[in-house]
Amino acid sequence: MSSWRVGAEHELKITGLSHEGSGVGRLNNRVVFVPQTIPGDRARVRLVHVKERLAYGELLAILEPSPDRRTPSCPHAPLCGGCQLQHMAYPAQLRWKRQQVLDALERLGGLEVEVRPTIGMEYPYHYRNKAQLPLGRRKERLVMGFFQRGSHEIVDMSSCEIQHPSITRLALAVKRAVQELGIEPYDEVRHTGVLRHAVIRVSFSHGKLMLILVTRTRDLPRGEELIARLSREVPELSSVAQNINPQVTNVILGRETKILWGSEYLLDTIGHMSYAVSPTSFFQVNPVQTKVLYDLVRDSLPLTGGETVLDLYCGAGTIGLYLAARAGRVIGVEAVAPAVDDARRNAQLNGITNAEFYTGRAEEVLPGLIKKYRAVDGAVVDPPRKGCDPVVLEALAKVGVPTLVYVSCNPATLARDLNYLAGLGYTAGAIQPVDMFPWTSHVECVVLMSKVEK
Repeated sequence: MSSWRVGAEHELKITGLSHEGSGVGRLNNRVVFVPQTIPGDRARVRLVHVKERLAYGELLAILEPSPDRRTPSCPHAPLCGGCQLQHMAYPAQLRWKRQQVLDALERLGGLEVEVRPTIGMEYPYHYRNKAQLPLGRRKERLVMGFFQRGSHEIVDMSSCEIQHPSITRLALAVKRAVQELGIEPYDEVRHTGVLRHAVIRVSFSHGKLMLILVTRTRDLPRGEELIARLSREVPELSSVAQNINPQVTNVILGRETKILWGSEYLLDTIGHMSYAVSPTSFFQVNPVQTKVLYDLVRDSLPLTGGETVLDLYCGAGTIGLYLAARAGRVIGVEAVAPAVDDARRNAQLNGITNAEFYTGRAEEVLPGLIKKYRAVDGAVVDPPRKGCDPVVLEALAKVGVPTLVYVSCNPATLARDLNYLAGLGYTAGAIQPVDMFPWTSHVECVVLMSKVEK
């Protein structure tokens, strides 16, 4: 009987990690991906999905543990999809994240660029300021937590190693109240019920909490009772909003959001800056490492006080505003209109008058801005995981922007775009990985690109 089939069991030596955090082993020169394993493990594995040259396996037993293996302190670690590397020692995670960047550069970028050691956290726990928690029903019991890895089964959360403790406390209070008030959770199979998600945000600097109740319906039964109860049980709660999402979709938030009680936004600080965070604002989820990241961006650009700096894919303007004190003018561009509103509010909040923000896709807005402002001395790009549109990079090169700081959350698209920029006359400095998401497979990078003089 073939050993390369679903259900076959094998002993594997794990020699690598995929970019998603699964261990990688080989069986007769074919690759097998195994979640919950790390390099150095010898494991018993059952194949659960088989293709011609690769397969996916499930871990049956660790026969010999890697020196870098640890026992997860989170009781949900084996199932929960929130973390992929709870079983890997933290120093080993930092080494692997650097290697992930090196591998992407070599494989996808064809570049030889220095990659510095990953900057980690002194205390890599309870760092997240935002949680998005689906609700559902298992038999007659309400469940609320995170999706199980690779599925839409909800892992019923009792604690979390990476969320701020106040988030967990409010989440458990929401779950009790929803259960006792009889508010029906969403059923994604039948598309029935009311409450889809509880999104919780916390201000690290002020300790205040915001709750966004994502509902399928415009009506929120017993909503006033729910808010009254939660505000008594969790005094730090300062804002409750409702987001209405009637669509059959995996997207969490719908288009309409309204404040039901309390403040319109949370205030938080990163370094010297204050930021107003509204229910749908993008805001980095790890404020401790965000300061590290923003300091790297600021210190990479040679700013003396008179420069014009572009901030592309600027979101709520957090990076551009962080640079404003050292620049002559900051010009931000963002496709999401509410984020631009947040950016302008944040400029006003901090008394910043040398920052302007424009709504639109960077590739469409940028040529007109370059024509309007002519000389651009530097730029920051912080694109989504898919990376930069080539039109954006070409426009920056065409006008001869001398320095460009690229902030990336995806080593693969970073490598691709650095290769493209090299063809446009830019050379890369050292890449600095920053661990924004301990215990997960994600890594953020900052790199300065300089225009080569011909």
